[in-house]
Amino acid sequence: MSAAVDLLDEAGEPALTLRALAARLGTGVGSIYWYVSGKDDLLDRAIDHVLGGVLAAVEAQPRSGDAIDDLRVMALTLFDAIVDRPWLGAHFMRTTVVRGNSLRLYEALGQQTLRLDLTPRQRFHAVSAIVGVVVGSAADLGQEPPPEVLDGSVDREEFLGRFAQAWRALDASEFPFVRDIVEEFDGHDDTEQFLAGLELTLSGLRLQAGA
Repeated sequence: MSAAVDLLDEAGEPALTLRALAARLGTGVGSIYWYVSGKDDLLDRAIDHVLGGVLAAVEAQPRSGDAIDDLRVMALTLFDAIVDRPWLGAHFMRTTVVRGNSLRLYEALGQQTLRLDLTPRQRFHAVSAIVGVVVGSAADLGQEPPPEVLDGSVDREEFLGRFAQAWRALDASEFPFVRDIVEEFDGHDDTEQFLAGLELTLSGLRLQAGA
């Protein structure tokens, strides 16, 4: 499983084949088939393997007297794991029946909402929103940078600055919002943007629960 995860970390899902894994382990493809039925099974097991480590980290966090503070810590732990592995974010929660640790992570988040005065529907929506903010943001941040940033032709600030300059030239009567936030967009910090989105979500949950 560690070798399979290494392949995924190096070049994403396309790099994970039974042949590539056999070569990495110095064995034959037939040997791999003793353990998995094919690539999909191998990917499922690799994801579950990684999420097992995330689950252990989440469960190791000390609990406080505030469920929403605990949800924040858990969400940040999950974010840190996925942002370094964009291939993981693309498949998280896809099949919770197969991936035991994925379902356990979902359960761990959900159990914190049981400490709040919410209906089952509100709990379901709350956890779905938190997972959406965390996984969506982490998967987006983990994407490969544009080619010109990757090859060093321009840095990130210059790349964003091109868009910002174009936005500044827009007609303010047609694009009042874009013109209003363009200075915030120019050179913004992606992680800070994620944290702001998470806080909006958790603040809304706190209001809803009257906590």
